[in-house]
Amino acid sequence: MYDITNEESFNAVQDWATQIKTYSWDNAQVILVGNKCDMEEERVVPTEKGRLLAEQLGFDFFEASAKENISVRQAFERLVDAICDKMSDSLDSDPSMLGTSKTTRLSDTPPLLQQNCSC
Repeated sequence: MYDITNEESFNAVQDWATQIKTYSWDNAQVILVGNKCDMEEERVVPTEKGRLLAEQLGFDFFEASAKENISVRQAFERLVDAICDKMSDSLDSDPSMLGTSKTTRLSDTPPLLQQNCSC
């Protein structure tokens, strides 16, 4: 995330992206968000510049305003979708990750307890 009213924060994105790729796991999902889109009159980073950088880095791009709650939900939903897609791809490519143990669902009825006593 960078501040659209602060060129220095935008310039730091490349370094942050390098750190993410260096120190996170291979399938980390990342989106680039230009924050404070409600402050259009103070904007110093054009939308297209953010979009172009996101494209170069291979990230999805959003502009948002945390203060005014503009596009915050959409950005989070896109990130969650990307994570779910990646997890689904991982499970499809390696079915052994699913395991073979029986899982219990909350809707399952509990097993009957034996009424016998050993005393």
